[in-house]
Amino acid sequence: MSFWKDFRDFAMKGNVIDLAIAVVIGGAFGKIVSSLVNDVLMPLLGLVTGGMNFSDKKIVLQQAQVDATGKILKPANTLNYGSFIQSVIDFLIIAFCIFLAIRALQRFNRRQKQEAAAAPPAPSNEEKLLAEIRDLLKSRS
Repeated sequence: MSFWKDFRDFAMKGNVIDLAIAVVIGGAFGKIVSSLVNDVLMPLLGLVTGGMNFSDKKIVLQQAQVDATGKILKPANTLNYGSFIQSVIDFLIIAFCIFLAIRALQRFNRRQKQEAAAAPPAPSNEEKLLAEIRDLLKSRS
């Protein structure tokens, strides 16, 4: 029974649940970025490059085998470098967004640390009492 208890304790830790949420959100974010690349950036890039559609770019390594009626017996063997270019752009956009998010978190944490360091803690009651005693001794001298 301790194995299942240990597993339950592990699965219910905050870090595991946070990781699961991050994976789900990351998957959804990946779909958004893929749509951004495929539906927005690549058509614009194609417009700039004279109507070139990168998703269709490929190198035919072996032609398709077709019979006399036009039926494909064996599909063509192709090297789809256009899809690779789109995947690289997806990666770069995701990496850039993660970089921006981490940078914003670091700035936020840095500001919190600076604010905490700038405001010294209030003196304790003992320190206040000692300061009063010091001031009284100075005034009597």
